[in-house]
Amino acid sequence: MSLALATFLLAVPALFSIVNPPGAAFIFNEVTAHLTAQQRRMLSDKVALYSLGVMLGALFAGSYILEFFGISLAALRIAGGAVVAVRAFDLLNAPERQEARKAEQAESGEGDVAAMAFFPLTLPFTTGPGTIAVAVALGAQRPRVPADVMWFFLGASAAAVVIAGVIWLSYRSADRIAALLGPSARRTFARLSAFLLLCIGVQIVLAGMADAWRGFGAG
Repeated sequence: MSLALATFLLAVPALFSIVNPPGAAFIFNEVTAHLTAQQRRMLSDKVALYSLGVMLGALFAGSYILEFFGISLAALRIAGGAVVAVRAFDLLNAPERQEARKAEQAESGEGDVAAMAFFPLTLPFTTGPGTIAVAVALGAQRPRVPADVMWFFLGASAAAVVIAGVIWLSYRSADRIAALLGPSARRTFARLSAFLLLCIGVQIVLAGMADAWRGFGAG
């Protein structure tokens, strides 16, 4: 039980910081502004469910898939961290341009509202490569003792459920959050979120480089 709690407390902040549901809610609000209230609720439900599936899939099977293709966790961390850092740097310098680009990508599927839920609103908008990299890294830390594996994944799964719930709540409340903050505060929050995301991306890259260095030293 203590292992499940420790894993939960580790996974929740790691996933929350990379997904950033409140920040993503601003863009979701703009992307779905042309839809009815019922369609927006339907999309928020589907995106939360799909995001949960992506996180659980990366947690449970991500490391095994990497092993099958011969990809090291260090390589995943470096590549995923670089993607996160580049995305964050772009958003930090031009949040309005980044939001417009995401809105354009999402609106390309407006002919089929249900299809928007998975691509691009879930992938890569809500749970992109950074989230997958973090989830795989968490899953790779599973204990080697079989009796502890169940508790580990129980805590990790509970964390994914909590993050999916926050995504659902943030997207459901996206219009109210945007109206509460206003345009100026929304842009300020976007820049602060982008800087935090940039730091996270750099940290993921550093962790990957440290893993690679230890691997070379062991070899």
